[in-house]
Amino acid sequence: MYPEGGRHLLTHIKPDTVRWMRILLWAAASLSLWAPVALLAQAPPEAATGREEKQAVLASRHMVVAANPLASDAGLEILRAGGSAVDAAIAVQMVLGLVEPQSSGIGGGAFLLHWSRAGQRVRSYDGRETAPQAARSDRFLDAASGQPLARDLAIASGRSVGVPGAVRMLELAHRRHGRLPWPRLLEPAIRLAESGFPMSPRLHRLLERESALRNDPAARSLYYDGDLAKPVGTQIVNPEYAGTLRSIARSGANALHAGPIAQDVVRAVAAHVRPGDLALKDLAQYRAVERAPVCGRYRTFRVCSMAPPSSGGIAVLQILGILERTAFGRAAPNSADAVHYFAEAGRLAYADRARYIADPAFVPQPSAELLSPRYLDERARLVGERPMGRAQPGTLRTARVPQGEGTETEIAGTSHVSIVDGRGDAVALSTTIEDAFGSRILVRGFLLNNQLTDFSFVPESDGRAVANRVGPGKRPRSSMAPVFVFDADRSLRLVAGSPGGATIINYVAKALVATLDWNLDAQAAASLPNFGSRNGPTELERGTPYDLLGPALRERGHEVQAIDLTSGLHLIERVKGGWRGGADPRREGAARGD
Repeated sequence: MYPEGGRHLLTHIKPDTVRWMRILLWAAASLSLWAPVALLAQAPPEAATGREEKQAVLASRHMVVAANPLASDAGLEILRAGGSAVDAAIAVQMVLGLVEPQSSGIGGGAFLLHWSRAGQRVRSYDGRETAPQAARSDRFLDAASGQPLARDLAIASGRSVGVPGAVRMLELAHRRHGRLPWPRLLEPAIRLAESGFPMSPRLHRLLERESALRNDPAARSLYYDGDLAKPVGTQIVNPEYAGTLRSIARSGANALHAGPIAQDVVRAVAAHVRPGDLALKDLAQYRAVERAPVCGRYRTFRVCSMAPPSSGGIAVLQILGILERTAFGRAAPNSADAVHYFAEAGRLAYADRARYIADPAFVPQPSAELLSPRYLDERARLVGERPMGRAQPGTLRTARVPQGEGTETEIAGTSHVSIVDGRGDAVALSTTIEDAFGSRILVRGFLLNNQLTDFSFVPESDGRAVANRVGPGKRPRSSMAPVFVFDADRSLRLVAGSPGGATIINYVAKALVATLDWNLDAQAAASLPNFGSRNGPTELERGTPYDLLGPALRERGHEVQAIDLTSGLHLIERVKGGWRGGADPRREGAARGD
């Protein structure tokens, strides 16, 4: 292990990082002054709950960066026992479902990228939830008015629950890349569930803001004392979750997809005051899928991410490809110029995302054309010195059927895990139950997702079918963007990803330009203020130095919003002698390594 327990050493700070440290310290001071105002002004799900500045962690052998220190510790335990990166990811996920239940768990879905150093191959695994076979395109329309349902009512309901896919996908990845026995990987989470874990400040604050979860008797008993969330530091013991994990340890994913647990899931969804139609056959028939990743060039680097049904990989690659073709490279990192070009590239990528990306089993995906040099050249020519306003999707030669734009609005939930093992293999795992606390339905100690609200509530637009409309057995579009970056010699340079709903795309793209263009290290890139556009206003992270760029951007013609942009970026970068990990200061994540 490196000196000082693997903590950041000044001798390892890149020269350009010194300049950025002043900016980040200023941001920390600003947030401490203004955070209470920000929380009153806007309280979205998975909202800001404070900021804790963190130091980069150095390791020579292996590294885990996850959203809770207990989860990172579990992953490191498995790596020390000789486990693979996938083994560690499974242990991390099982602990996250216990200690960070608002963001992910066995009742949700996930996407996983795997890098084999020996095989020199990237593989990707799709554990996205699916709609029940009974689902129809008008699922989220009010029967009387024909208008979209109120979003909070649609989320906190049985109607929003999709077939969970995370465990089935992790089981598939373990068969391909695991080294330790499956039951061993669940031991850390089982121990914690039985002995208890301390209520964290972030979980406590989100529980305090939550109202619908209090309506679930099991969740109320587990997390609340009367109407108040249990205090920070309270030991949360979840024996039902331990029992569920013991069943999964014995029987694998089948324990969740058939038998008593599956029956309880279906029963809970049907018994909700706003019932859903999830059936036992839906759980039994679920299959995880291995997909070819999407990869592209950015300057001298190769970037790989998830293909559809995630829009994240294509959109991040489009942003990078458009930036490479503009004057972005000549803009100062902390300037209005840099934000302008980044926002304009984002508008174009998000416009294409809204029109074209969906489950490839239902809608042909024009991925190759969206990432082709010719098409990126065309899109980049739309970027000028003034903002373009709302961008329109591009016209594609390979899109067979005209499609309308959906009305979906992904909520900023999710969790991300970055891992490198002792062999140099890596995992980038993005995992979610969608909104904070998912559907607010707790079964057998775990929360069920509300992932079906990631579909468009409106099935048609301007007389054209929306690509991301609801359909039986269909996977809703995601923005999750687990990422690998490779140097020109094909060596792994960076493992990255973030939670954040639709904003994930901008968070990940920001982290990539911060590391690849602006020479920031992993921790500085995670800490850097967030910015960008989702084809609407240009968004700047409130209370940070980038907030001060607002007047210059408005003068240029931008509509600017300063808001909370609560990323959860977790990065690992290759450095001389090993790896450096960085965890986002906006959440409770931690990097652990040897």
